[in-house]
Amino acid sequence: MRASIIFLSLLFPIVGCQNKESTTALRSKTNINEEWYYLEDNAEGIELIQNLDSWVSIDLPHTWNSEDPTDNKAGYRRSGSWYKKTLSFDGIAANTRYSLYFEGANITTEVYVNGKKAGGHIGGYIGFEIDITSYLNKGNNTILVRVDNGYNRDVIPSQKSDFFIYGGITRDVWLVTKPKLALGTVKVTTPTVSHKTADVHLEIPIADYNTTAPLNIKAVLKNPKGDVVVSAEQTVKGETSKMALTNIEDPMLWDIDDPNLYEVVVSLFKNDQLLDETSEKVGLRWFEFKKNGPFYLNGKRVLLRGTHRHEEHAGVGAAMSNAQHRKDMEQIKEMGANFVRLAHYPQDPEIYKACDELGILVWDELPWCRGGLGEEIWQTNTKNMLREIIDQNYNHPSIIIWSLGNEMYWLPDFENGDDIDRMNAFLTELNDIAHEMDPTRKTAIRKYYEGAEIVDVFSPSIWSGWYSGSYKSYQKAIDTYKPQYDHFLHTEYGGSSHVGRHTENPITGEGVINSDGWEEAIVQTKVANIAQIGDWSENYIVDLFDWHLRITEQDSTFVGNAQWAFKDFGTPLRPENDIPYMNQKGLVDRNGNPKDAYYVFKSHWAKDPFVYIESKTWTERQGPAGKKRNLSVFSNCDEVELIHNGINLGKKKKDISKFPASGLTWDIDFKEGKNELIAVGITKEGIVQDTLLVNYRFQRNDTAKGLELSYKLMKNGNYLVTATAIDKDGLRCLDYEDKVYFQCLEGGATLKNQGTPTGSEIIGMANGRASIEIIPDSTKTELTVMVLNQNFKGTYIIIP
Repeated sequence: MRASIIFLSLLFPIVGCQNKESTTALRSKTNINEEWYYLEDNAEGIELIQNLDSWVSIDLPHTWNSEDPTDNKAGYRRSGSWYKKTLSFDGIAANTRYSLYFEGANITTEVYVNGKKAGGHIGGYIGFEIDITSYLNKGNNTILVRVDNGYNRDVIPSQKSDFFIYGGITRDVWLVTKPKLALGTVKVTTPTVSHKTADVHLEIPIADYNTTAPLNIKAVLKNPKGDVVVSAEQTVKGETSKMALTNIEDPMLWDIDDPNLYEVVVSLFKNDQLLDETSEKVGLRWFEFKKNGPFYLNGKRVLLRGTHRHEEHAGVGAAMSNAQHRKDMEQIKEMGANFVRLAHYPQDPEIYKACDELGILVWDELPWCRGGLGEEIWQTNTKNMLREIIDQNYNHPSIIIWSLGNEMYWLPDFENGDDIDRMNAFLTELNDIAHEMDPTRKTAIRKYYEGAEIVDVFSPSIWSGWYSGSYKSYQKAIDTYKPQYDHFLHTEYGGSSHVGRHTENPITGEGVINSDGWEEAIVQTKVANIAQIGDWSENYIVDLFDWHLRITEQDSTFVGNAQWAFKDFGTPLRPENDIPYMNQKGLVDRNGNPKDAYYVFKSHWAKDPFVYIESKTWTERQGPAGKKRNLSVFSNCDEVELIHNGINLGKKKKDISKFPASGLTWDIDFKEGKNELIAVGITKEGIVQDTLLVNYRFQRNDTAKGLELSYKLMKNGNYLVTATAIDKDGLRCLDYEDKVYFQCLEGGATLKNQGTPTGSEIIGMANGRASIEIIPDSTKTELTVMVLNQNFKGTYIIIP
């Protein structure tokens, strides 16, 4: 048998398929992302599109919503489109099964092979496999795929959710070959794990099992070094076999600091001949949520230091490369986070792989986000998706929670869709499915209070200092909820910040706006809803997060929380924001560039020494002569010293009980003009430092009277054009925040629809300044760029 399979794999190679991930004589998995064609046509029958000549060449992943969600027009394309690819074979092996594996296609999919429907899938955000064996021919084979992200209230998430539902084949696609008599996906559990010993249990399905065939299964467990530590072998007695690998001595545990991964290799034999072989990664760990108390991993208390992740990036939407997925998780880990909530849907396989390898605990979420409870078809689709999520992601040691939904009762799509009794009955059914499929993990929901007692872990809504109250009320909030819920885990807190927007006096922790010092004493103003009335400055969000972390890092009974959200992301519900259609609550912008708040988290969580002066985007400041400004330095070093214009202002020790910046603050008497600041972080291994140049003035700008344009050549050959609001004396108006509108009239084009601080034609000014990247064309025509708003009717600049 082995010889014949090797012979077939050599005789019938796949033509036109590159980037093979794995190939053996028994099975292969070949990436087929390249050389597809795309047709933007909503036609529902293949006879309507096969002869059209408007196909365009593309590679996957792909979405037709890469830019239109964040353009300057309301709405985005929610419809159907077609994809086409040719697969060529020298021959079709008789004992081989061929299938296409889609890691994700949003949101319903139909697959055709050589004109015949081979299968389909309902629901996005999760992988599915289509068996195409019986439809293939020797030679060329045409694959047609129709994907539709149109409004469909029977498929979650609801269109009323606060994020875009990107259409297309948004993840990798693979051609998979394996024997018809083959191993299925091996399910791995670790029922017994301690520091001294561990057991691994395997559930092994077999496709096309035939009781007349004498079969054996062998399982081998290899430790992270690749050494075999235990093995077992047994006779197959049915369609599913169960095996136990026991007495694993002194196991190398998987945890957040040392994410050790074992590998289990499972082989299928007939008469000592190898028929099939597969492998899975295994993490040996155990965890516990203490009642009304903290979280424990491997018997040790771990404060969950978390954030959230949406699956999208500037310019590509949800069609991210694996490198982009990986970079997101590496940035999260570099920040020091050990926990991530995947909001609000299961994500690319690369994310789970990265979390397993980096040591990041995961809250995986069913996309029941808003829309209430649906009818029978909706309920069937929703239960199927939950089963798919658990089936596909079961073996990842990083996952500790299956979340069953978020804000589910909001804005029902069906009549009586917010009926509490019906909602709870269905939520109970989902909870039972999750526990039946996986009794080892916890279930959770967020912000559906009526269902809090149904699931294991509950997150209420606490947005101290943003949607209500002040951030200094956070301790009171968590002290209220900890005894109320057996397992309280706080997900979602934070607020929006516009890159480069700063204020000398951000709203205080009591929600008060203070005088800046230019004026006589004034009546202080109380702000009830900072999200609506606040300045969206980076300074305020820095203080908000700094206070939250000061509280949580000192609370020995707190489970932990997850900041919302790691990266700015697109939303159809926020056209009025400073970057239209962007939720700007990220710690990094939509391109992954850190904002100031990122360094606040690093100062509390990160291991590698660093120091950061607030702020790289705040280099133009003003104030009365002689008025000192309190300057914060964020660092994880035990001790920091600050030097101002060559004068050493002394060392300070980090103390997380102090606010702000853990006591690493200095009162600076800025000189008019150039000021050099050098912060030096002192560690046992040496020093780290950061330098900031600040131009300070004693004259306060007057009302804005015009816009000025300037430019500089970028390393990539493009130009960064900057608009500055100026007063009658030519001073930059540091208090000007109105939106401006960029246009490139000739000679090139704006980098637009990116949802980033330099990739949006419409953008709110940050301290009287806004920029956009301009891409020259090949005509060598002088670039002409215009900026305007309702106050200033048009300012031009010509770039020769």
